[in-house]
Amino acid sequence: MSLFLIILAAGDGKRLKSSIPKPFNKINNKSLIEHSVEAFKSFNEIKKIIIVYNKKHKKYLYKLNFKKILQITGGRTRQESAFIALKKIRKLNCKKVLIHDAARPNISKTIIKRVILKLKKNDVVVPVINIHDAIKIKEKNKIIDSLSKKNLTLAQTPQGFSFKRIYKKHLENISKNIEDDSTLFNKNKKKISVVKGSKSNFKITEIEDLKMFKYIKTNKIFYGIGYDVHKLTQGKKLFLGGIKIPFPLGTVGHSDGDPVIHALIDSILGACGLGDIGNLFSNKNKNYKNIRSTILLKNVIKLIESKYFIINNIDINIITEKPKIKKYRKKIINLISKICKIKFNQINVKGKTTEKLGIIGKGNAIASEVVTSVILNV
Repeated sequence: MSLFLIILAAGDGKRLKSSIPKPFNKINNKSLIEHSVEAFKSFNEIKKIIIVYNKKHKKYLYKLNFKKILQITGGRTRQESAFIALKKIRKLNCKKVLIHDAARPNISKTIIKRVILKLKKNDVVVPVINIHDAIKIKEKNKIIDSLSKKNLTLAQTPQGFSFKRIYKKHLENISKNIEDDSTLFNKNKKKISVVKGSKSNFKITEIEDLKMFKYIKTNKIFYGIGYDVHKLTQGKKLFLGGIKIPFPLGTVGHSDGDPVIHALIDSILGACGLGDIGNLFSNKNKNYKNIRSTILLKNVIKLIESKYFIINNIDINIITEKPKIKKYRKKIINLISKICKIKFNQINVKGKTTEKLGIIGKGNAIASEVVTSVILNV
């Protein structure tokens, strides 16, 4: 299944009454549009991501420095923006497409999985939730009637479509201003399949919605601490933070003896409640003899992604008299950021000493301590 993702972010968002365009408001140091991209990017089924933006907001989008994401300007209406994106990918061998509103940044991976799975055998898939409140019809600030909620439901995104069918529907209804793409199939109800959505997948429209999203994200942050120390000796290589450091001494260890990566792994596992490095990579297992610690870290990142965790930030202390860490700081951060799939500015590395006290102060060992925060992205 050749699956593409379109994220619609071309609206003005006037009801939010923000000086910053709605998709670019930041929560936990990430814009709303980045939160959406983050939720989808771990799905290997999605071959290409397209962001449709308002040309007035170009400077905000470019600051995000998205890579390998197609960015195109939208139209005057939601329908125009969606159709522009569909036309752009028409010749890129797209068979199925997900269309998602950037105004729903709290989309869970569970809902995304449901939609993708259902889309394999259906042409239109929509996540929906039941209505629990009484529904009233209002006119001039007065209630004039009521509606039964029995057969009513609320539609969400991402919505999934057969590319041929959604393209044809947009082509036939080019002048309409629709609220969601599945509306185009209303006259052919049998074609619309539904999956269970979630109240947490709400649309950010007003400032109260933005505050709610901030509350949710803040209360899904977990923290972990890692510590590791390795003895220094002659005839060994020295790896710190995945970088080979030219130095007369190297660390003793079952793997490559990288105390920074080992402490980082423990801090990540601790934040996610997944044990410690010894449980996953026992020093009694010959498969891990002399293995690069960066390989172990990559496996840990895959593990936490499967549990719907993403890393929020990392703070690293490297405790040693020599070598001096300042020279290698940027290289260490660059490597770790790539493996952990986060930005450079989400990682801090500091070189510390023990003022020549103890085994580290005498130059016989190197230690590292790491604090990591993660976000449960469900």
